[in-house]
Amino acid sequence: MRVALKDTASVGLAFVPIGLAFGALVTQSGIDWWWASLSAALIYAGSFEFLLIGMVAAAVPLASIAVTAFMVNVRHVFYALSYPLHRVEGRLGKAYGTFALSDEAYALTSGEKARSWPGPRIIGLQLLLHLYWVGGATAGALLGSLIPEGVTGLDFALTALFTVLAVEAVLELRGDLPTPLLALLSALFARLVFPGELLLAAFALFTLGLLARRLVTHRRPGHA
Repeated sequence: MRVALKDTASVGLAFVPIGLAFGALVTQSGIDWWWASLSAALIYAGSFEFLLIGMVAAAVPLASIAVTAFMVNVRHVFYALSYPLHRVEGRLGKAYGTFALSDEAYALTSGEKARSWPGPRIIGLQLLLHLYWVGGATAGALLGSLIPEGVTGLDFALTALFTVLAVEAVLELRGDLPTPLLALLSALFARLVFPGELLLAAFALFTLGLLARRLVTHRRPGHA
């Protein structure tokens, strides 16, 4: 846990203000403060939770909420292709590792340095990130009344964190320009052709592009 605390220090510092923003938005939307804690603990899907605030406040039908949750979180299907869950032992550990698979946990465990991390370190990292989120959301909900209603930009905090993680991931590629370029082209193509399903289409195109590149590379004589 001490090592996991060090691993999550930078992301944890970002989780707290994002949780504060989420908790504040919950109370400012007229929802009871404890919904922020319950959502952070049981749903634990930051981007979807921000969307859920408006959906709950507008009394959106449950079926629409379920479809939105699937569309927003379907990216986790792609994360599972390379997430090191095989290093986690025990059914309980694997179950929690699956539940607590977040964008930040994936970003931290998919780097080159994390390839040798044991299961307890991975689960400890996920648990701490989960606690950061719950603690930040609860604090934000309790202190939300102190934030003026005219303050804007709170909902951009999560986007800012994703941007930082993406930049760090690109820097770790060490000159592998085709990968971020392929990701950018996939996002642009999805935005133009599938604007209503941008996230799902972009991930699918990016995955297909990576598979195609791998097939072409391995068919070359030098990779036989």
